[in-house]
Amino acid sequence: MSQHWLQPNWEPGLTLPHLPIQHLLDQGLQALILDVDRTLLPGREIELPLSVTSWVKEAQRHLLLHLFSNNPSRKRIGSVAEQLDLTFTCSAAKPRRARLRKVLNQLQCKPTEIAIVGDRIFTDVLAGNRLDLYTVLVRPLRADGYPCNNNRVQRLEQKLAAWLGAPQT
Repeated sequence: MSQHWLQPNWEPGLTLPHLPIQHLLDQGLQALILDVDRTLLPGREIELPLSVTSWVKEAQRHLLLHLFSNNPSRKRIGSVAEQLDLTFTCSAAKPRRARLRKVLNQLQCKPTEIAIVGDRIFTDVLAGNRLDLYTVLVRPLRADGYPCNNNRVQRLEQKLAAWLGAPQT
């Protein structure tokens, strides 16, 4: 792999509901693996923002989707998945690869045809890059679907990634 493990393929500076689906399709993608907390909805929330629901429904017209979360609450992640009519994995243990490999087998696509979309470099991006997936780093989400003003964790991860040699975008 020619890119650094902590560098996403695409970092548009947008939240999930503002990602242009056409850009993802232009990369030859057939499936998306979506992080849940702070990617689809703010942490601890269950009710999805309308903008996220609309984006997911549009994405489902073109791509296979699967929710993939480190959150151990099967009830919470299952509730989110049920709202969107999607399959899901909780307690994913990102950036470990075992559970992600199972999802790749279920999706029946080549790794180069699958993207993982999330807000964390050391879990979502690292896990995806370890399996040669297309990686998308999004901004953390507020309840209204717009970027969270408090994204200290993401900024810290970006500084650590740079310190570890990842090129800055």
